[in-house]
This record gives sequence, C-alpha cells and structure tokens, in this order.
Amino acid sequence: MSGRGYVITEEGKERIGLPKINKEMAEKNLTKRPLIEPRKDRDFEYLQTFNTGAVVIDDKVHFLYRAVGKDYISRFGYANSKDGLHIDERLDEPVYQHKGTHPSFYSYVTGGSVGGVEDPRIVRIDDKVYVTYTVCDDGLSVALASIKVEDFLNKRWNQARVRVISPRGETHKNWVLFPEKIWGKYALLHSISPSILINYFDDLEFEGENFIKSYYHGEPVGEWKGGWEGWVKGVGPPPIRTDYGWLVFYHALRKDNLGGYCIGSMILDIDNPTSIRFRKKEPILTPWDIRDGVKPNIVYTCGAVVKDGRLLIYYGAADTRVCVAYANLDEFLENLTRENYERVRALKTVELKEDVGRTL
Repeated sequence: MSGRGYVITEEGKERIGLPKINKEMAEKNLTKRPLIEPRKDRDFEYLQTFNTGAVVIDDKVHFLYRAVGKDYISRFGYANSKDGLHIDERLDEPVYQHKGTHPSFYSYVTGGSVGGVEDPRIVRIDDKVYVTYTVCDDGLSVALASIKVEDFLNKRWNQARVRVISPRGETHKNWVLFPEKIWGKYALLHSISPSILINYFDDLEFEGENFIKSYYHGEPVGEWKGGWEGWVKGVGPPPIRTDYGWLVFYHALRKDNLGGYCIGSMILDIDNPTSIRFRKKEPILTPWDIRDGVKPNIVYTCGAVVKDGRLLIYYGAADTRVCVAYANLDEFLENLTRENYERVRALKTVELKEDVGRTL
C-alpha cells in the first residue's frame, strides 16, 4: 500500500514515503520551496523555522511556528495563508517569547535551542484560540495560552493569558486540546502510550495547583503491539473531527529503523476517544532521505487542517524548515478505514476457522 511522494526544498527534490492514496502529495502540486524557512535577515529565526501549529479562522490558515535565532533561543513566529500552500503574510518579529528562559539541555536535545518555547498546537473553541506548547524552564513543561479570537486576528498578542499545566520538575511534551467539547467538557489528550490518557474540564482556567498527572512510555504494548512502531512518541496536531471519528497523527520510530521520526495516523472513537477505531498499518510520512538540516531524518508535525476538501499536514523537515503534504480528505479516510476493515475481516475469518476446528 505504500507509494512515493515528494517535498521540495531550496536545494531540490527530497523523497519521502507516502501512502499511495495520497496521490495529491505530488511534485506538481507543491511549491518549489519550503513553506517557511529561516531568514538570515531576522535574528530571531536565523537558524531554524519548524514545527508549526495551524488553525483555520475566517477561511485563512494561521500559523505559529517555532523559530531558533542567533542566540539559540526558541520563539514563536507568525504567518498566514489563504490557500494553505503559499504564505501571504509573515511577521518580521516574534510574537511570543518565554520570559523565564534558562539554559536547558533538554531543549538542545529536542530541537537545537538552549531554551524558550517549542512546538505550538492551536485550536479554536468558541470565541477563543488556545495554544498548547512546551516551555523550557527547569526541564520541559507544558503550557497553555489562550486569547480571544478577535485579539488573535488583530495581532494583539499581549492579550494572551499563559499558565503552566504540567507539574513542575517533570518532563512532558505533546499535549493537545480537542477542537470542541466532548460531552460538554473541554478535553485534553496528554498521552497515547502505553494507553490513551484524556482529562476533561469544565473550564481551562487551571487556577492554583490544578496540574494534569500524565504518564508516558514508548514501548509498544496493547493496541500498539505488533505494528510498525518500535517506539511510540506522542501526538502531533490536535485531533480533527471526521465522519469516522477523531483523526489523529502521531510520532513514532519504526521498529526496523529507530534512526528517525515517522508520522502515523489513527482514528479515535468520536464519543470515547480513548478507544482506537482504526490505525494505519504503515506511517504516512517517513524521513529517511531528509538529510539537510539540524537533525537529519526527522519529520515532525504540530499542525494539520482541512481546507477546501484537502487534508493539509504541516511538518518540520530535519528540524530546519516547514513543509506541507496534502491529500484529498475523503480518499485519505477511505484508505485508512478500508485497510482496517480488511484486517478485521481477516481476523474474523481466522477466528471462525478456529471455532469450526474446535467444534469438529
């Protein structure tokens, strides 16, 4: 079921593995350069621009992307796009910097910076935009920023409210909000391995010491055992609601090659998102030919949206530039679900044969 697709960089064509159904992710449909790349005339994004969050508001895709500057501090830059494939506006200054940054070994290991903020994930719920992200200060913590949609669109960034929502002194990453309430409550997915962990809240104020207790271990067990994943990492973008359930992309290392990050896909039950309904048997993006950059063989996504019937996945290539891969959403979902139906039907056939054998 695997095929080939392309991403285009300033140095030419790089191959990445894509499922055959994602035929729109072809060379002719992509821009000739990365969506966002470092700018040498801007100190705050001189070295790296990668791992962008994305959200659609007023028929426009808005990006908050991670930028590493000459001082090796990681900040957030802002850009937007009318079609999701070409940048129409990009600000010349960062829109957010963590004030309490201290040098962090963890930050250097996870992206080449020595402190700051990492990997924003964006959702809009009602009249607010929420951003979950990693903050590098005494380790790695997860923070939540909220801002009114009106202020976000008018770039009044100082109106954002920020709070840390993971316990101090612990290391946490890859937490995402669902883009709508589930059973009347806000839902936050904070681990997928060894099991899917979701906390539900009446509000997102996080007053006092209302920290989320989370647990993660990457060794494949339960639902993950026997798949392509050799080590499961965490969720990529916030879940996307579809007719089949919540579409989720995640990061994992292949068991036959633990040298880089791949992106997998699965669908969670719409009402009980701790239950996996479908999971693709192969990753949708693999990085083995992406060598030019700070961290070769890395594809990492924090943002995915649906626009004009297309599924657009924004990912960091080699922790250096932002690229986009896209497919027809209906075809992508049909491929993912059909693959799982065939697997379930084969399992039922085996069970039926075993039952017949026992009867005889």
